[in-house]
Amino acid sequence: MRLIILGAGAGGGLPQWNCGCRNCTDARAGQIPRMTQSSVAVSLDGHSWVVLNASPDIRHQLDAATPLHPRGLRESPVSSVVLTNGDIDHIAGALILREKTPFTLYATTAGLDIVNSNSVFGVLDPQLVSKRQITLDTCFEPLPGLRATPFPVPGKVALFLEGGTLNLEEVGEQTVGLLIEANGKRVAYVPGCAAIPEWLLARLDRLDLLLFDGTVWNNDDMQRTGTGEKTGARMGHVPQNGALGSLAQLASVEGRKMYIHINNTNPILQPNSPERSTVLKAGWEIASDGMEITL
Repeated sequence: MRLIILGAGAGGGLPQWNCGCRNCTDARAGQIPRMTQSSVAVSLDGHSWVVLNASPDIRHQLDAATPLHPRGLRESPVSSVVLTNGDIDHIAGALILREKTPFTLYATTAGLDIVNSNSVFGVLDPQLVSKRQITLDTCFEPLPGLRATPFPVPGKVALFLEGGTLNLEEVGEQTVGLLIEANGKRVAYVPGCAAIPEWLLARLDRLDLLLFDGTVWNNDDMQRTGTGEKTGARMGHVPQNGALGSLAQLASVEGRKMYIHINNTNPILQPNSPERSTVLKAGWEIASDGMEITL
């Protein structure tokens, strides 16, 4: 199984267009790596690829990944796209893939409802782009021989669907993780997760690779940096730090662990920060754009 981290950042990427925080300033100056918005490509043969979440940066991401370049006049190695939720930073890239090349779009009923109810997604030619419903805890094959199983993780509905009553840790189809399996290897992709209950730990244990939500270090990262008032919890993301954070909660989980979907304000992006040191000493890796992993 071959994976390419197309994008390691959270919504807005790094640098975020309207942000002058330390991380964004350093990224513009070339002192720390830039990040596009979270997406991963997976293949078994290096020729056909499935893209997990279609970020708004997908045109740049596909251009930066040589294995995903067209091999003919009008074609693409991207044969399918799987959505894990309805966040703009995970679905808007589907609109970029409208130039008359076939692929299959997989999403839960909740995800397909978003796509089908918004006329802008009509630019995806139904003669070329087929939409397939996926069901929780039911395996499907986005590529021949590659098995994917969506499973629920605590989270909230997309920002543009929020109403008067909001459950920040809802468990259902609105936020899912993906278990990817092939040739005896198992990978879980969980770019958004609001809490880590006991029942989720068993899902994430003894994997060959866990790609997990690394959005914020502390729940109040944005408040500490003066970049906003929303907490990680309000955005639907568990922090890395603290007794209820992912570092502590996932400490007993065995296997290779890597943070992805990292917000522009997260201090782990600074190479000499104590927060980054803590993450690395705990045995975690930190995803970066263009990283290639072979399992």
